[in-house]
Amino acid sequence: MTHELEHQMVYDYVPFILLLMALFVTTGGICIKGDLRATPLMNCAILSTGFLLASFMGTTGAAMLLIRLLLQTNSQRKYTTHTVLFFIAMVANCGGILTPLGDPPLFLLFQKGTPFDWFLGLAPEWLTTGLLMLLVYFVMDSIFYKREAHERLKADEAEQEEITVTGLINLIWLAGVILSTMFINSTYIPAMGEPDAPFYLKLLREWAFILIIILSVLTTKKEVRTDNNFAWAPILEVACVFCGIFATMIPALMYLRQHPLPITEPWQFVYCTGALSAFLDNAPTAMVFHATATTLSDPTATNLVAGVSEPLLRAISMGAVFFGSMTYIGNGPNFMVKSIAEQNGFRMPSFFVYMLKFSLIICLPIFIIVQLLFL
Repeated sequence: MTHELEHQMVYDYVPFILLLMALFVTTGGICIKGDLRATPLMNCAILSTGFLLASFMGTTGAAMLLIRLLLQTNSQRKYTTHTVLFFIAMVANCGGILTPLGDPPLFLLFQKGTPFDWFLGLAPEWLTTGLLMLLVYFVMDSIFYKREAHERLKADEAEQEEITVTGLINLIWLAGVILSTMFINSTYIPAMGEPDAPFYLKLLREWAFILIIILSVLTTKKEVRTDNNFAWAPILEVACVFCGIFATMIPALMYLRQHPLPITEPWQFVYCTGALSAFLDNAPTAMVFHATATTLSDPTATNLVAGVSEPLLRAISMGAVFFGSMTYIGNGPNFMVKSIAEQNGFRMPSFFVYMLKFSLIICLPIFIIVQLLFL
């Protein structure tokens, strides 16, 4: 237990939180100011943009880049909670399934030997999920838009501002985070994977993240972060919450390694991976079910991907990424978006209300449809 705790916190939690912090700080230094007219079509455009960006700059990066624009655009409206919840589901979770950069569990599967471009094969699931969520959101927002008071809609139309972007130097630091994630690992630097490698070498990528964070803070004008309402509280809250999650998940994951669940079918992997990802962290959960899947595959088979059959790997990827939207703690950006929205005066539901009034009745049916269509 002591060994597991040490490994989990040093080699899993520290990389996890530093990656989130690097994305949070760099994207938090890019200020996209503007107040667009908060029509259902405009909100759909912002959600779609974030959904597209999530796979290529990470769900955290895309969420932190666009959340403030979304909040400012909708600041004059009364009915706004549903918009932030769909933002969490689409941008902070489901949009990130196309590349290993999109979400931590996919990066770990990449480290296990999954080809980088294999995840692009999940485009049908990605596109179907995005379109269904966007359709449901458009219908809901259109209904709420008609309920808005005339004075609010007039104010929304009158207070429009053109979009301006400052802090563009952080695009360089954001590229640094992406490239560090891709290339500073044992695949390209074999010494990092040696069993007797010192911890500072094993964590070389994380030292790069720390350097990028410092450079971003030093090179970004103070007024840019002030205009962006940047605060450290959201990432610190996430760090504390996930510190507890990473530590307390160890007994559960140890038990699952010793007593694998009796599952064999892809659809079973979708829901088992998804259920645990929603309440634990999706990265180690994906690794547990990847290990389970390897026991079901013939090692001599020629059609395996990262040691498992392709349908099972697709199922694990879908469960880990999509079901992260089922709770606030299913994925790191969820809590950050919630915290930023509350700091800006938006009312957000509690943990269980989020599940009962949003994820269980909107997200889960969509995930079931996608699973039935593709697995």
